[in-house]
Amino acid sequence: MVVRSELAGLSDAEARRILDGLPRAGDYEVIVKPLRYRTRPHLAARCEFEEHRIVLQVPVPFRPFKEPVIFAARRKRGPGIRFAWASETVSFRLRREVLRFLYCHEWLHWYLYEALGKRSSAETACDRFALRNFRRPQVTTADADEALRRRRTSATTTRSRARVG
Repeated sequence: MVVRSELAGLSDAEARRILDGLPRAGDYEVIVKPLRYRTRPHLAARCEFEEHRIVLQVPVPFRPFKEPVIFAARRKRGPGIRFAWASETVSFRLRREVLRFLYCHEWLHWYLYEALGKRSSAETACDRFALRNFRRPQVTTADADEALRRRRTSATTTRSRARVG
């Protein structure tokens, strides 16, 4: 996997070291680019399947920031399609954390599309995978498979507790 940095102050070798321990995205090239923002830093990345490229954008200038990450959704009863969202606010104190989070998220899109042959638009699963794994030193495809599993037992347990109480 080729890792290339277009971010001032971050060499290709440093970017490679930051992503070390995370699963490889086959023959895809990983490009680290600056993200110029107007009011506040935020997360931005994309997986370009036709070009075989993952683009990770790091806020410039970088300063620590918090970002809400939606990792699950449950359909609400009633007419129409409505959801109850489960989220966690994550503090990103270092560029390293931003790069690892974004790569984990985009890697799962790659894994769904290229390795499993499925649709790649599973945003909550990608966020759940990134949230659970971006600070871990080693991440494997088994961790990805775990993030893709639906936990019906916990939802059933929550509903039954609500009825009992």
